[in-house]
Amino acid sequence: MDRLDAMHLFMRIVDLGSFTKAADELRLPRASVSLALQQLELRLGVRLLNRTTRHVSPTLDGQAYYLRCQQILQDVGDAEDLFRTSALKPRGKLRVDLQGTQALHFVLPRLGEFHARYPDVELEIGLGDRLVDLVREGVDCVLRSGEPKDSSMVGRRVALLAQVTCASRDYLARRGTPTTLDEFATHDAVNYAGSSGRILPFDFLVDGEKRSLMLGGPVTVSSAYAYAACCSAGLGFIQVPRYHVQAQLDRGELVEVLDDWRPAPMPVSVLYPHARQLSSRVRVFVDWLAECMAGAS
Repeated sequence: MDRLDAMHLFMRIVDLGSFTKAADELRLPRASVSLALQQLELRLGVRLLNRTTRHVSPTLDGQAYYLRCQQILQDVGDAEDLFRTSALKPRGKLRVDLQGTQALHFVLPRLGEFHARYPDVELEIGLGDRLVDLVREGVDCVLRSGEPKDSSMVGRRVALLAQVTCASRDYLARRGTPTTLDEFATHDAVNYAGSSGRILPFDFLVDGEKRSLMLGGPVTVSSAYAYAACCSAGLGFIQVPRYHVQAQLDRGELVEVLDDWRPAPMPVSVLYPHARQLSSRVRVFVDWLAECMAGAS
């Protein structure tokens, strides 16, 4: 194993906190990973990792070496992109994570376009609503809703999604249709727990000012699919980007309420680590995602 490969292996062990996980990801025998790390420590003359039966963590020397490896490997990748002819034709693996409903509605139906344009880029796509640790999990970029909160990431806004407050026709037949926010506050909600575990409020714009309300309800979910499904089942109100429930609204299964006080549009951004911003693979994928989301509203 050459020095650059050893550096990459060391970084994945640290990121994943495990020899076994690093070996599985890189498709190497566990014994080869252990031997390569031992040889690296012997060559450097320092201990890089603290090892326990359950976890692996870097020593102080290991933390310093990790940062140097990160910069070196990024510089090598950037140099190759700049000087080889394939810089205009990106290649290699790109790991991305997409919010599930956005991926199914805006991105995956057009994935053939990306492959035709960049046939040498191999995509590994994760779908979900959880908060991904890009560095630790080795993810190159994510597509996420809401205002970005991580200042260590580079963000590019790609859409503003209109939101609606709605409930099922059956629910409204049982409980009545609220016409004021005070009436709305007496109703049930299908509550949504964000990535932090905190239940998200219902937001409304009243005379240009945001007003937030928390409602009780029979169920709390952490999946966008479950959120809409529970609403359709008559369990209470939800507040979602319109595209996610447009078909049910068109069929009359769900009904929008309080449209005079709709919440502000939801921003959608592509986020990626600063270290990835010069990667040609990331650049072309981010540009393509922006194309996919350009018509979203």
